[in-house]
Amino acid sequence: MSGILDDPSNTTEPEPGSDSDDDIKLSATAIAALQEFYTEQGIEQELLNQAYTGKLDSFQPQEDWQLSQFWYDARTADILAREALAVAGDNGCIACVSSPTAYKRIRELRSNTVEVKCFEYDQRFQMYGQDFIFYDFNDPLNLDMSLKNHFDVVVADPPFLSEECLTKTAITVKFLAKDKIILCTGAVMETLAAKLLLALPCQFKPTHQKRLENEFLCYTNYESKDLNSQH
Repeated sequence: MSGILDDPSNTTEPEPGSDSDDDIKLSATAIAALQEFYTEQGIEQELLNQAYTGKLDSFQPQEDWQLSQFWYDARTADILAREALAVAGDNGCIACVSSPTAYKRIRELRSNTVEVKCFEYDQRFQMYGQDFIFYDFNDPLNLDMSLKNHFDVVVADPPFLSEECLTKTAITVKFLAKDKIILCTGAVMETLAAKLLLALPCQFKPTHQKRLENEFLCYTNYESKDLNSQH
């Protein structure tokens, strides 16, 4: 430690232009990161404002990593949506559990005779009105009894890669589903997915807007020609 700090008689002031506790300068990288953050927040607020007026086509909140949100890329959302719509049929019912990007694409493609619900913890998705149903995987059966075995197909993407999260989500999925299930989760969950939902991996692998380190797979409890022809 230098003598300047040890000697109480030394009252040398910081030189002009030097950093001090009262004059902290951000690096160019930090400034750029802050500018990007505030820009994203401004864009999201504008989209929220538009959604409040009924303009939902461009509504897509920023990912909230604290909620373990990682949005699908456009290709994945489209493939999952088309599969769900094909399975449900012209007058079918589809549930999207913790899978709002799949819900959004289904909403864009569906006919007026198809019912789709978004089961989601993030209340920003209340913008979708009656399609939104608040859902917390920690309370998997806190749902209206009218929804029991109501859906021709359930698309589920548990928010966390843990045995507890998948187990609780599976309880919800089995409550909602008549039969067909599409599950997107990590490859490390393969054994548990088969045990809980009789769901096996397809050739199609979901991908996300932001690259994730964990390998993700798509599982179904039925034979899907389309999902097994996608690479």
